[in-house]
Amino acid sequence: MATLQRDPVDPLAVGARVRALREASDLSLRDLAARSGVSAPMLSQVERGDTSPTLAVAAKIAAGLELRLSQLLRLDEDGAVTIVRAGERRHGGNRRRGHRYEVLTAAQPGQRAELSRHLLAAGGSTGAPDDPPMHEPGSRETALLERGAIVLVCDGERHQLGEGDCVTFDADLPHHFENSTAEEASFLAVVSAGLRRS
Repeated sequence: MATLQRDPVDPLAVGARVRALREASDLSLRDLAARSGVSAPMLSQVERGDTSPTLAVAAKIAAGLELRLSQLLRLDEDGAVTIVRAGERRHGGNRRRGHRYEVLTAAQPGQRAELSRHLLAAGGSTGAPDDPPMHEPGSRETALLERGAIVLVCDGERHQLGEGDCVTFDADLPHHFENSTAEEASFLAVVSAGLRRS
């Protein structure tokens, strides 16, 4: 039996998404109205699915939520489930610095988060103090140290991390990880694009 999928631009789907994104950002209707330039009563109608926003209104709402219009409407997503098989992962790193990584999530337009696994050799580093930030403004990163001990250097400050420690920081600031121990370290990192602190 086939399941019926709701059209992503259906007013009920758009409204539910706007409400979920607004609440996830800890914004009231008035807060979003002030940030977007769309009145609180209009936002309420959109969230209830009583009205379908014009493209201009949807673009303002997206801007108020610090998203692209395509992200708000999920126009650049293909299906609800994406699987990346072990042999399909993207790999990278810098051998000279003793850093290898693999991206565990799909490379799709509109992807709001990326999960990667990093291996740092003894004495290795993901970058250097003078490397520019590589993530877009408003990005946040969460890293979970699976094995070993590393140091996060973020905006000039050093933070010691031990096995099992988890750290979250503004990924649009200059940052890198260092392994000054004699053992290899591994960590998982999630970068969330365009999310801001409250």
